[in-house]
Amino acid sequence: MTDAIDPITKPCGPLPRTFVGLILLPIVGNAAEHATAVTVAIKDKMDLAIGVAVGSSMQIALLVIPFVVILGWIIGTHDPDMNLAFDAFQVIMLFVSVLLVNYLIQDGKSHWLEGVLLLVLYVIIAVAAWYVPVTTREAQNAHLL
Repeated sequence: MTDAIDPITKPCGPLPRTFVGLILLPIVGNAAEHATAVTVAIKDKMDLAIGVAVGSSMQIALLVIPFVVILGWIIGTHDPDMNLAFDAFQVIMLFVSVLLVNYLIQDGKSHWLEGVLLLVLYVIIAVAAWYVPVTTREAQNAHLL
């Protein structure tokens, strides 16, 4: 799946690299978890649905990403993108997402408007990721400069 990213994110490709990494890969990669969360939400088990959705995100953020970076250091990968240095756009999007999700789940209840708020936030992040400019480091790593 990841080998198919480079052809569609080349300079003449149709999709920006940030959009693919922030929007498309998580949708495709977590399809089973999304299906599980929707299935249990339909059965009116919202605590389990929120637990599946938030739990998988926390697992990736707190375990998988640091583990892969440390493993890369151990095996000697010298890829400049293989680090935990996030740019300002990624940090801001993460902060806003965590802030909104925390605000919505702190009361332990759910309402359809809270779901709409989360969907709107996702659309805002998707539109922002589509228009975020390519940094010089990303361009050099993609051999564009």
